Amino acid sequence: MSSYDQRPWVAAYDSGVFADIEIPDTSLLERFKEIVGSYPQKPATFFYGEKINYEQLLVLSTKFASALQKAGCNQGDVVGINLPNLPQYLIAQMGIMIAGCVASGMSPLLTPPEIVYQLNDCRAKALVTLDAILEHRLVKVIDTLPDLKIVVVTGILDFLSWPKRVLGKILKKVPTGRIQPLAHKTVLDFKSFLSTGSSHIDEIDVKPGDLCLLQYTGGTTGMPKGTMLTHGNLSANLAQIDHWVKPDYGQEVCLSGFPLFHLAGLALSLASVFMGAAQILIPNPRDTKHIAKEIAKYQPTMLVNVPSLYMMLHEEPLFRRITFSRLSFALSGASPFPEESIKEIEAIIGHNRVLEVYGMTEASPIITMNPRRGKKKPGTVGVPVSSTRVRVVDLETGTQQVPIGQEGELIVCGPQVMKGYYNKPEETDFALRIHDGEMWLHTGDVVRMDDEGYVTIVDRLKDMLNVGGFKVFSREVEEKLYSHPAIEFCAIIGIPNLKRPGSEIVKLVVQPSGEYNKTNHDQLRESIIEFAKDNLAPYKVPKIIEFVQNLPLTPVGKVDKKALRK
Repeated sequence: MSSYDQRPWVAAYDSGVFADIEIPDTSLLERFKEIVGSYPQKPATFFYGEKINYEQLLVLSTKFASALQKAGCNQGDVVGINLPNLPQYLIAQMGIMIAGCVASGMSPLLTPPEIVYQLNDCRAKALVTLDAILEHRLVKVIDTLPDLKIVVVTGILDFLSWPKRVLGKILKKVPTGRIQPLAHKTVLDFKSFLSTGSSHIDEIDVKPGDLCLLQYTGGTTGMPKGTMLTHGNLSANLAQIDHWVKPDYGQEVCLSGFPLFHLAGLALSLASVFMGAAQILIPNPRDTKHIAKEIAKYQPTMLVNVPSLYMMLHEEPLFRRITFSRLSFALSGASPFPEESIKEIEAIIGHNRVLEVYGMTEASPIITMNPRRGKKKPGTVGVPVSSTRVRVVDLETGTQQVPIGQEGELIVCGPQVMKGYYNKPEETDFALRIHDGEMWLHTGDVVRMDDEGYVTIVDRLKDMLNVGGFKVFSREVEEKLYSHPAIEFCAIIGIPNLKRPGSEIVKLVVQPSGEYNKTNHDQLRESIIEFAKDNLAPYKVPKIIEFVQNLPLTPVGKVDKKALRK
C-alpha cells in the first residue's frame, strides 16, 4: 500500500512534467528583464482597448522605482497598493520590486479602520491608492498613520486615452475623488510621481531570501496576518506553474477576474509577465458583460476565475455565443466548483478545459493542480505540483499520518512555503511545524487523497461542524445540495445548539435560482429538506433554511461565511 512519502501522484503527471525540478536561485527581476529583452514590443497589458508593451512596462516601472528611492523609500521598506486591477497596479508592483521594496496588496473595499490596521501593522512607508479612496476614506484616518510618509494617488481612468477619460467623466461610470494635501505626508498624483523618477536606476542587490510581498490573509479569528513571501518563494512557485502548463512564450493571452491585491490574482499576473503573455485587466469582476466582450475581442488562451464568476458568466448571453477556439484551459480556484456547474461551463468552452487548482497565500500560492493535458477528476483539485510534498494528518494532533483515502488535515513541504507571519511568532509556530526534521505548512484544510494522488478538499477546519459528536463537512453538504434545481448558490454554517452545549445546528443559506425567485419560501424549504433527507445522513440535514437575494461574497468572489455567521 502506497504512502504519501512515496508520492503516488507523480504517475498522474503529464509527459515531460517531473517529480522534482530545478528551482531558480534568483530574484524575480532577472526573469522580468529577460522577458523584456525577448519580447519588447509584445503587449503586456490590455485595459479598455489601451495597450502597454513590455518595453514600456519596464520603463514605467523603473521610473516608479526611481521615484520611490528619491522620495526616501529604502530597500526593505513596505509600499501598500490599494487599487483595483489597473495598469497602475502592475507598474507599481514591478517598480516596488525593482526598488528592492516590499509590496503589500490592499483591497479597495477596505473600510478606514481596516486600512489603518494593515498600514500600521506592516509599517508601510508609502501607499498607492485611488483618488476616491483618498477623499472618502483615507483623509478620515490620516492622523493615525504615523509611519506613512508618501501617498501616490491615481484615478481609474488615468491610463486611458484622452477621449475615453472625458467620456468616462461625463457618463460618471467610475468613482472619482479630489486629490488634496495631507498633513505631514507627501501627496502626488501617479503621473507626477513617475515624472520625478528616472528610466535608469542603480542596480539593487535583491537576494532570493529577501521579502518580496507582505500579503494579508484573513484568519479564522482575530485580525488578518501579513504573510511573508520571499523572492525565492515566488520564483519557485512561478517555476512550478511554468513547468506544469508549459506555455507558448510570447504568445499567450490571459484573462483573470481575480483581484491583483489577492495573491491568486497577483501570482497569475506575475506568471503572465514571466511567460511574456498579454494580460487583460478586469477592474470589476462582476461586470460579466464587459468580461465577455474582452474575451470575444482578445480570444484569451487562458482564463482564471473563481467558480462563482464562471457561474455568473454562464448566465451572460454574449459569453455563451463566443467561440473558444484559442482557449487552452480555464483555471478555477479559491472555492469549490460544483461538478454540475463544471459540465455547464465546459459545454460552452470545450470539454476537459476546466483546470481546478488549490493554493493558499502561505504557499505562494499553488500547491496542487489537475494535469493540463492528462486525466482530470472534476471535484478534485488535482495532484501536488512538482517539488511539492504533501501529507494528510489526523485532525486532533496534526502529527499522525492517516491512511490514503481517509480525511485529515493537509500539510505541505516545498520551496513555495512562506517565511512566516509578520511579527506574529505564535501564529507562525502554529502554521509552520517541524516533522521529521523538515518544516511543514499546516493548511487548516480537511482533505482526502485517493490512491492516484488526487486531492479532494472536504472542508476548512473552521467550517467543519460538530453535530452531536458527528463531523459535518460543509462543502460535502453544499456539493450535494447544488443538485437541487432551486439552488443557485448556497452555504452551510453551524449555529450553537443551546440545548446541547458543544454541539451545533446545521443552517443552510440559499440564493434561489432565477426561475424559483418567486416561489413561496415555505414550499421551497420543504422541497429542499425532502431532497436533503433523501441524499444525506440525518445529522447532515439542515434544520434551518434561510433565503437571501444575494449571498455575501468576499472581494475575491468566495462566499463570505464570516459575514453569514455574524
